[in-house]
Amino acid sequence: MYFRVAIIITALTLSACSSWVYRYDVPQGNYLEQKSIDKLQVGMTKEQVKFILGSPVIVDTFDDDTWNYVYRLKSGRDKSFDQRKQFIIKFSNDLLISASGDFTLSDKFNTPFNTLVTEDNNE
Repeated sequence: MYFRVAIIITALTLSACSSWVYRYDVPQGNYLEQKSIDKLQVGMTKEQVKFILGSPVIVDTFDDDTWNYVYRLKSGRDKSFDQRKQFIIKFSNDLLISASGDFTLSDKFNTPFNTLVTEDNNE
């Protein structure tokens, strides 16, 4: 009898301590930083974008010109720490034409890549 009571008390005590168990954070997808997004410019090739951002998580089978970069973090501590970010890039004729998502584009994004910048030498 006392043995059964001891087992029940031990089980209840251990179940109350389950919040003390360490749980891992689980990151999935492409982690992108704003400084990488700032390097993008209209007119870049797919290879140049892949060099800057890495390979996309999702490339649409029917539309090879749309790349999706998705990142999800499931926190082991609390759901308030969970994150989800998405960034979508579109190409036309293998050149970058637009980007949208959870990141802000830099001011030079709409400046075509590989354009000559001329300086006025009025001395």
